[in-house]
Amino acid sequence: MSSLLRKTIEAIVPLDEEAMTEARARQDMLTKPPGSLGDLEELSVRIAGIMRQGVPHIERKAIVTMAGDHGVVAEGVSAYPQEVTAQMIDNFINGGAAVNVLARHIGARVVVVDMGVSANLNPHPQLVSRKIAFGTGNIARETAMSWEEALRAVEAGIEVINGEVANGLDVVGVGDMGIGNTTPSAAICAAITGEPVADVTGRGTGIEDEQLKLKVKVIEMALALNRPDPDDAIDVLSKVGGFEIGGLTGVILGAAASSIPVVIDGFIAGASALLACRLCPEVRDYLIAAHLSSEPGHEMILDYLKLKPILDLEMRLGEGTGAALAISIIEAAVKILVEMATFTDAGISGKVE
Repeated sequence: MSSLLRKTIEAIVPLDEEAMTEARARQDMLTKPPGSLGDLEELSVRIAGIMRQGVPHIERKAIVTMAGDHGVVAEGVSAYPQEVTAQMIDNFINGGAAVNVLARHIGARVVVVDMGVSANLNPHPQLVSRKIAFGTGNIARETAMSWEEALRAVEAGIEVINGEVANGLDVVGVGDMGIGNTTPSAAICAAITGEPVADVTGRGTGIEDEQLKLKVKVIEMALALNRPDPDDAIDVLSKVGGFEIGGLTGVILGAAASSIPVVIDGFIAGASALLACRLCPEVRDYLIAAHLSSEPGHEMILDYLKLKPILDLEMRLGEGTGAALAISIIEAAVKILVEMATFTDAGISGKVE
């Protein structure tokens, strides 16, 4: 394990119980029956514990959208051609994608990162280049990447989030872009959870029944050929993963090490969360599931990690769109905790004992 990854993991500590106790006590003093705001109350308490502040504040928000291409697209597992990945990068940096719209809606910056797009992208102030290679290998025929490349991808993600923390950050959402990336995500999900490939594999970009059967077969081939070790996250990533998946794994670890809540988007971000939790089980407490994707493997990932999604809107776009929406709910939960009057403040009689 590299020194950067080791130091990052060592910096991830349990949530601050004192801050959570303070937040919970304040919740009980607010002008409402205790528990009447349901999950919003517990969400604000978790944020307090993550941020290590009894009265937390969320102002500086970012969505980190990482992109990479996948050699397995050659097997016919996607409804869209690989060049769409690079085309969508242009859309992101020009502010025209769904994640840009939703990020503007919540006042978040979008950090677009090229982790392994299979094209030479023109330099742009809004594009962070951390390219490991021009796409992964075809996992149905070979490993996705070398062990060293997998480690570099995770470290690149840590470095990206460390830079964002230095710029000021209170909460981060993680999202993805990469044609074909539900295939390695399903492979990661099956490898780590032990669930059957057919049960964790969905339609991705909207493939039809016969293409779905082919996709399942391709993933089964990849797992049989590469035999990833479910107890070794870097091994799983190197054998059946993706560069953007590795990068997001690093972002998750780095954010947790800096006491920043991590809002997980959909299936691909969920696969990264699986890897991050395999590397450091304590990171799970820093994760907030944004929504439940319509990809079947996503629900299995959330069940495996014991995470309850905030939203269920049958979304499956990726990019960080679900994370952006959930951050608005998280910010609302924190504002309730911080800004709502207590019974004493408002001069309102409390509950009769």
